[in-house]
Amino acid sequence: MTNRSPVPTGKLLHHRAEGPATAPPLLLGPSLGTSTALWDKVAPELSVTHRIVLWDLPGHGDSPADLIGPGATVAELARLVLALADSLGIDRFSYAGVSLGGAVGLHLAVHHPERVERLAVICSSAHFNGSKPWEERAARVRAEGLAELAEGADSRWFTPGFTVPELIEDHRTADPDAYAACCDALAAFDIREQLPRIGARTLLVAGREDPATPPAHLREIADAVPGATLVEIPGASHLAPAQCPEAVLTALRAHLDGGAKRGMEVRRQVLGDEHVDRAQARQSEFTARFQDFISRYAWGEIWTDETLARRERSMITLTALVAHGHYDELAMHIRAARRNGLTPEEIGAVLLQTAVYCGVPAANSAFAVAQRVLAEEDEAAG
Repeated sequence: MTNRSPVPTGKLLHHRAEGPATAPPLLLGPSLGTSTALWDKVAPELSVTHRIVLWDLPGHGDSPADLIGPGATVAELARLVLALADSLGIDRFSYAGVSLGGAVGLHLAVHHPERVERLAVICSSAHFNGSKPWEERAARVRAEGLAELAEGADSRWFTPGFTVPELIEDHRTADPDAYAACCDALAAFDIREQLPRIGARTLLVAGREDPATPPAHLREIADAVPGATLVEIPGASHLAPAQCPEAVLTALRAHLDGGAKRGMEVRRQVLGDEHVDRAQARQSEFTARFQDFISRYAWGEIWTDETLARRERSMITLTALVAHGHYDELAMHIRAARRNGLTPEEIGAVLLQTAVYCGVPAANSAFAVAQRVLAEEDEAAG
């Protein structure tokens, strides 16, 4: 049972959700001065396989500004994220965050390991170059507002000649007090000594042209977190999901879709490359989610569970297919049963048992299918 976080001041961070409600949850955290729009070029593709929850920092986008105040910490922001997850009924989730959003992810992985399945830290750091620059920025914003600082956002966020007007507008219209409080959080953040405690599978993504959190900062995390993976994106600056969305998407898919990848391996082992290749060739945009569902859940979770041997799973599957009259699928799984080590005699014994519990007509049809498939295999074997 996970520890629930109280909702601070009775309010929640603004968020939006995308993707199937039954899919694995993935929380996406923003950078300082941005909103959920930072993920607009990445989230739609991730939502094909995940339940995406995008959230805004306090005073950014549509999140209430009074969720944090002067002297705020990354720990407070992490508690807000947990409160949001709790309100959505999400106990365990994968998490990806940019810059300050990445710092929140690191804090969650260190202090709430039971909540974080997989972690991706993008253009971020375990520390943000000491407290002084952030204390100075916080004081400046409290005194002057954000208009002038927003004018220089392009140079901090992107390589020369690239911009995203919507994100610049997010920066300009953020609440100055909440923005300054987020600067306080960055000023106080230093989690370097605790990085070896992270047990979640971790991906670090660095922008090669990032002046705010250069690749060395991500390498430092990768060297300290057991089993972490580091990806550097050429041509990317600080807001890599906005500037190089395809590269970020590729890295995240490889990191997050381990279940689907393992499921596809088992699917090929059991059903054979020829069958899986035909199924993949027939895949369309309409059927893509269903194919992913099969690979992720049927093959990536059920068939990989070592509680039952594959022989035993084949016997159960044959019985279920006979019971429901799925004879086309039965032919496929008789071939699979042979790959899983069942002899023709054992397959016959399974089908004979179905005559008792599923009915003689069903078993009669099943024996006809099995006889044809086994004869085809004998002929193919010479």
